[in-house]
Amino acid sequence: MAPEPLGRGARVRAGGSIAGVTRKDRLRRAIKPSVSAGTPKGSKTSSSAPRYAAAGVDLDRDEGFIDAIRDITRPTLRPEILSGVGGFAGLFKAPDRYNDPVFVAGADGVGTKLKLAAELQRYDTVGIDCVAMVVNDLVVQGAEPLVFLDYLAMQSLDPERAQEALRGVAEGCRRAGCTLLGGETASMPGMYSEGDLELVGFGVGVVEREQLIDGSSISQGDALIGLASSGVHSNGFSLVRSLLEEGLRSGRLDLRSEVEVLNTSLAGALLAPTRIYVKPILNLMRDFNLKGVVHVTGGGFAGNVPRVLPKGVRARIDTQAWPRPPIFEFLQLQGELPDEEMLRVFNCGIGMIAVVPREEAQEVIERLQAVGERAYHIGEIEVKAPDDPALLIGPLADGR
Repeated sequence: MAPEPLGRGARVRAGGSIAGVTRKDRLRRAIKPSVSAGTPKGSKTSSSAPRYAAAGVDLDRDEGFIDAIRDITRPTLRPEILSGVGGFAGLFKAPDRYNDPVFVAGADGVGTKLKLAAELQRYDTVGIDCVAMVVNDLVVQGAEPLVFLDYLAMQSLDPERAQEALRGVAEGCRRAGCTLLGGETASMPGMYSEGDLELVGFGVGVVEREQLIDGSSISQGDALIGLASSGVHSNGFSLVRSLLEEGLRSGRLDLRSEVEVLNTSLAGALLAPTRIYVKPILNLMRDFNLKGVVHVTGGGFAGNVPRVLPKGVRARIDTQAWPRPPIFEFLQLQGELPDEEMLRVFNCGIGMIAVVPREEAQEVIERLQAVGERAYHIGEIEVKAPDDPALLIGPLADGR
């Protein structure tokens, strides 16, 4: 049989030859050896795939990293988990107490906040951010987060940086009550610059079908209860970096120096991790009627509050109803931004909003305060005419 032509997917057969010359011989003659084709001069590697290691991916180092990840994930394990880190996929089951479980899934990333983390060489808080951005999206549907998976990539695996980020991910999972079930750690030479790190998360939660929160029962007179944020969280950092760029370049601003108005360094204020609201929202679900829940994330108030509103109603929010954290005033002054843009981009101090019957509002606030949350009555639901906007900013009808 004539040998296969060399092409996409062709295999080199043992003994295949043309005029006594094997295909491998022909390839060796066609490809001239060069220093760049092998391990670089002077480099030392014990890798079992030295050419791949020279190209930037050390399989022995990367695969050995799994043992460290097992230690990091162990404290997050839940009883529903049927497999551990290291397999091709993670296995879990719905908790036995659910009669008609609905699974809720979501994915999100840390975004350009990672550029700030890389500049400061601090990666623990962004791991918490990665979890928070996902689990906060799950709990607004009423879902209890069960499992979390991460995707972590860099130019070439730096075990120390990766472990720091994953310890943050594990801490976020602990705060949310879910298991860090697995993920992907990738070395990608040529895709990322030295020092860059990509961090993305994926999560699955579960809720009883009859307890799903979808906003459909929201009606006139309902109250909006705002839960305080820890700061900028993990949105709007492209604007943050733009606002600070000139000051940092000129030396007028310094990330590591204490800023009196912030009561911490600028880095400390900006890297404060996103608050995880899972446990307080699940606590409220047990005793109160949560008609809708909003995660105030990318797009601010205007981009998120209308997402839970049914037809015929609108939300009115009084932005004077809560104290705005100083980092927002600092950023607003740096960029001379109008309030409208601040509210469109940032959470401005409110990271989560619960829509509840008006008669339950005060008890809900008291419960949240009892579990360590700062909560405020920030708005109400009104009737909406067809041409009215879905969100109004201004004092409430009763003047509060």
